[in-house]
Amino acid sequence: MKSNTVLNEYRNESFLELESKVFSRQSHQFWTLQIAGWSGYALVVFLAIIHPQLDTVGFNLSGQIANLVAETMSGFFLSYLQWLFIGKIVHLPLKKTLFFSFTFAAFLGLIYNVIKLSSFKVIVYNQQWNEAWDMLEFGGWLMFSLTTMFAWTSIFFIMLYNAKLQKEHERLLKAQTLAKDAQLQMLRYQLNPHFMFNTMNAISTLILKNENDKANEMLDKLCEFFRYTLDFKAKSKTTLKKEIELLELYLSIEKVRFGERLNVQLKISESAKTCQVPNMLLQPLVENAIKYAIEPRKKGGKITITAICTHNRLLLKVLDDGYGENEKAEKGFGIGISNTKARLDAMFNGDYEINLIAKPEEGATVEIAMPIEK
Repeated sequence: MKSNTVLNEYRNESFLELESKVFSRQSHQFWTLQIAGWSGYALVVFLAIIHPQLDTVGFNLSGQIANLVAETMSGFFLSYLQWLFIGKIVHLPLKKTLFFSFTFAAFLGLIYNVIKLSSFKVIVYNQQWNEAWDMLEFGGWLMFSLTTMFAWTSIFFIMLYNAKLQKEHERLLKAQTLAKDAQLQMLRYQLNPHFMFNTMNAISTLILKNENDKANEMLDKLCEFFRYTLDFKAKSKTTLKKEIELLELYLSIEKVRFGERLNVQLKISESAKTCQVPNMLLQPLVENAIKYAIEPRKKGGKITITAICTHNRLLLKVLDDGYGENEKAEKGFGIGISNTKARLDAMFNGDYEINLIAKPEEGATVEIAMPIEK
């Protein structure tokens, strides 16, 4: 219950942070567009309508400029209202959003037309705001007012709807990441009881053989191993370097059991150490090699672990010099390797390869190839 609460809190914080970033980007884009768009509107009106009349006798330049300022500022305010309105309804289905957006745009266009015509009468000709109106004049101005508001509505709709889709996409990615981490964590937890059973069984065997000192040492190493894993229990993946450190701690436990019979060689390239891998990736593979290649043989054997980076892939190999018989080797495809497959699939969405190669008298090799994540 506690872990679910923490996960929900993390998810809510992530989504709030995401919405804050998206809103900040939208706000910056909106004000930039508003200032640039309406400044451009004023310039076009001045060049197209006012400037050609400058040489006309009795032309009221100051009144025309004042009217242009009033027209531009009122349009600026009305388009801001449209932005707020679309922002409130953008969560609705697409058809409803479009219908309400352009219906409101038509309403604002009508208001804008009244404001423009009224200010033109009052400021330029010193008349009453509604003096000498006729339907032809009102209709001619209305077409331009509606076109202006529809243009802004189209721009705002594209901006806000695109931002909505982007936010939903990022939320989906966040949710997928959280689900993937939870799945990886669950799969990793399957390993602990499996490993614990094998180790406690070995300790019990040592006690039955009256090898109490070895059993004691193995128990101490086991406690150290689990203390180490507790530091990483919240992580679904780690660097290969950390994974090797954990593996060496596990091998120190097995060394108590097998002594000189267990010979392990590590060949890890420096570039591979910084790559990301699922937590406890190598331990179950090495555990399988010990169980099926080292334990059955009186003289023991050798396990070699290699890691290199090539062609944007991390290549891992766990080789043993055991029997190499298919029947024995395939026993390794129990919970250890099947769990490894599942975690690799969850982490890399199927973009990985894992193969078991078993040759009589030569041993078995587990090969893994995965994308490089630093």
